[in-house]
Amino acid sequence: MAAGQRSASSCSSFLLPLLVAAAAGVVAAAQAQQNAAAAASVRVGVILNLGSPVGVRRRLGIQMAVEDYYAANPGSATRVELHFRDSAGDVLAAASAAVDLIKNVQVAAMIGPPSSQETEFVAHSGNHSHIPVVSFSATSPSLSPAQTPFFVRAAANDSLQTAPLAAVLDAFRWRAAAVIYEDSPYGGGILPSLADALQSIAGAKVMDRTAVATDASDDRIDAVLFRLMASPTRVFVVHMLYPLAGRFFRRAKAIGMMSEGFVWVATDGVGTFMERFSSDEVEAMQGMVSLRPYVAETDAVRNFSVRFKERLRRDSPGVDDVREPTVFRFLAYDAAWAIASATANGVAGAAFPTARSRTPILTDLDRLGVSLTGTALLDAVLNTTFDGLAGKFSLFEGQLRPPAYEVINIIGKGARTVGFWSPESGIRQDINAAVAVASGDKTLKQIIFPGEPRETPKGWTVSPSGKPLRVAVPTKRGFTQFVDVGNASATTWTRRNISGYCIDVFNEVMKILPYPVSYDYIPYPESPESYEKLVNQVPLKAADVAVGDVTITAKRMEEVDFTMPFTESGWSMVVAVQRETSTSMWIFLQPLTTSLWLASLAFFCFTGFVVWLIEHRINDEFRGTPSQQFGLIFYFAFSTLVFSHKEKLESNLSRFVVIIWVFVVLILTSSYTASLTSMLTVQKLQPTVTDVRELLRRGDYIGFQEGTFIVPLLEKMGFEGRMRPYSTVDQYADALSKGSANGGVAAIFDEIPYLKLFLGSPMVADVSRAILTLAESEKMAQIEKKWFGEPGSCQSGAAAAVGSSNLSFKSFGGLFLITGVATTAMLLFYLATFFYRERDELRAAEAAAAGSGSGSRSLRRLRVWMRHYDQKDLKSPTFKRWSDKSMRNGSEYASRTPRWGDESPCNGGGGGRIAEEAGGGMSPFSVSASSEMNNAVSPAMGDTPASEFDGSFDRAAEMAGTSQPR
Repeated sequence: MAAGQRSASSCSSFLLPLLVAAAAGVVAAAQAQQNAAAAASVRVGVILNLGSPVGVRRRLGIQMAVEDYYAANPGSATRVELHFRDSAGDVLAAASAAVDLIKNVQVAAMIGPPSSQETEFVAHSGNHSHIPVVSFSATSPSLSPAQTPFFVRAAANDSLQTAPLAAVLDAFRWRAAAVIYEDSPYGGGILPSLADALQSIAGAKVMDRTAVATDASDDRIDAVLFRLMASPTRVFVVHMLYPLAGRFFRRAKAIGMMSEGFVWVATDGVGTFMERFSSDEVEAMQGMVSLRPYVAETDAVRNFSVRFKERLRRDSPGVDDVREPTVFRFLAYDAAWAIASATANGVAGAAFPTARSRTPILTDLDRLGVSLTGTALLDAVLNTTFDGLAGKFSLFEGQLRPPAYEVINIIGKGARTVGFWSPESGIRQDINAAVAVASGDKTLKQIIFPGEPRETPKGWTVSPSGKPLRVAVPTKRGFTQFVDVGNASATTWTRRNISGYCIDVFNEVMKILPYPVSYDYIPYPESPESYEKLVNQVPLKAADVAVGDVTITAKRMEEVDFTMPFTESGWSMVVAVQRETSTSMWIFLQPLTTSLWLASLAFFCFTGFVVWLIEHRINDEFRGTPSQQFGLIFYFAFSTLVFSHKEKLESNLSRFVVIIWVFVVLILTSSYTASLTSMLTVQKLQPTVTDVRELLRRGDYIGFQEGTFIVPLLEKMGFEGRMRPYSTVDQYADALSKGSANGGVAAIFDEIPYLKLFLGSPMVADVSRAILTLAESEKMAQIEKKWFGEPGSCQSGAAAAVGSSNLSFKSFGGLFLITGVATTAMLLFYLATFFYRERDELRAAEAAAAGSGSGSRSLRRLRVWMRHYDQKDLKSPTFKRWSDKSMRNGSEYASRTPRWGDESPCNGGGGGRIAEEAGGGMSPFSVSASSEMNNAVSPAMGDTPASEFDGSFDRAAEMAGTSQPR
């Protein structure tokens, strides 16, 4: 009994929460019904192919989106009311459904239809009635929100995936591709963007564009594939939706194009619908690379997927396809959520007060009205942003912003992710941008291509038909070092007949290729006339390759592709030379130009003057008569040429000047010696012609190699009618030896490789001797007289400059700048220091001379300054040492009578100093000098009046009776 009571009690306690929950559910349902009844209804039309499993699944996804939105926003003022219509996958049915929804239901917005073909008419209908048409699957670039403003693409434009496609090709260095696309608005709209992306990102070209009808038979598909197989391109870009793509790849596998060497890259029309393909179709696509928009696996995505499967089993038991949802299912969910969110801003149902008046009314289209709320609803949709299942829902210019893409490799029963692409980071292995940048990851994971090759396919084949390559080679009468076909013709030849530098290079290149290439040489007999004909054999399909000494020009590059050149390009002129016969006795002047000689002389004088100026007051070696000091200025500077200067310098300023100058002199003398040595020891050959204008002025004949491309260029330069063709180096040498006046030429114009061969051949020595013999003969003098007049009359400046090894002032401008700046700086520093230190003495001297003399005040001041400067600087260390020595030996000097020119200072007074300066201390500044001096001047002459010594600028600088300076 007790147990039964416990059991009943337990059962009662279990039922109580259920009753409470049920009551709460009833209350919530009642509240929801009350909110729904109070909310304004907004009718939204949805056009889908409801007869297909895909349509059933997308209808369920849209319904769940509306339900989930109002479950998350129960207080919304509006409520979306969905009205579904079946397009049956037909354009006309979709158009009829759109008219019905606008005219009869008066919807505020429409979702769908699923394909780009169906959406095109519906978008124009919506634009006519101001009804926003939100499509989650019409991705063709041919549909543009710019042309139909009420069309909103809640998906990525197909043109956005051309960048990742090009990035995949660039990752493997594939530079050519053929495009196969579905012949529909979906397929053709991508072509312009794809071509631009391949060219700008990968540097590749679209070699072929082939359209395949959506209802094409297997025979038609086979014809397309066989034509593609016959081309050398082995990289194919496929842009198709899954119904056509499955059949296309089954036929490709059947004819052997899903094997080793082939590369297939598909757009998201394949990668997004992998679950739609049968097992046979997946087996046929083994090794393919494809794209699909990247969707992060979030909690919301996983929750929706679980609920979707359960709901599909319950609502549509006949649809047993419960495979993983595609990105378009997520996009359909986000589109419905965006409309529900936009209508929540107070946008009520569509208002169609009156239809547009049109007479006569012919169809239902004429009865369609214009929604008064359509513009407001469109703005609300365009400004709606949220985190959707497919990613961030944010529209830009009426379209979803560019997403990231997955790069997948179809292997086994499904697809394997090998990388990602995003507008910010490009190709990388990891979707995490931070990881990709840190690791330097800019490549894809290993891809297994069709046929499972060991190496990455090259992307092209040399001979798709299996026949040997036809290699056209030129026949040449000369310069056979490049190509030599011997006596072979187009019908009688063997590979042994073909030889030469270009042939050896081509043979080695073929050996290096990682795959075998068979080829046959075909001599082209008309090549001596013009190499243009040889090059044209390739675009005319008469030859597969042209090998030889063919120059790359802009015109030829427009018709054929060139490999990287392996010889130097360009063309030039070669002329004869003559021996330089100048034996002038003034050749020692030629190493330096006139400007450099004059500049050197000026800097020698300037440097010597600055050194004398700095040393004159403090150094006895820089004193003396005016002529002696002038001589010293030049002697000291020029003695630095051989570093023989012996004068001891007392000032650091002058020492610095001399150090810099000696460095300049060292470089000057070394360069002069090297240049003079070259002139005296190296024999020179001067060209007979140095300028094209000289050839034109003289009317000389010129030569060229027959068959060269430069003939039109020479004619444009003005040589028409004065050109002679040649074909061998012997003919070149003979023509140059004869000269223009004797049936030869004055110059040969040819491409640089041939000129190098001519100048480097064993004939160089013989040709040089022949030219020298001609130059020494009387014949050369006659030719010169004919064209140039009498010898020495006028020499071309250009010709005179050729071969000159003169050293110009420009070559040493930096050195002269350094020594000039340094010397000038020391000079200015010395003068500033002198005037500042001697300012008191200068003022006193000016005051003493104010009442005497003639001339202007400035001139008198200049004379006073010059006289003061001419005096010895007894405060300098040099004269202080002498003064101290005199004081220590005063008795000796006191008992001596100063003699003329005595270099010892007099301790007893100024007489000894005056005698010394009168005998050997005259300055170049002296204007007049005393011609007589008393040899018996007493040491007591310090008391002699200053007027007795007017002839000397070295006035008494000491107080009478003392040896100390004043």
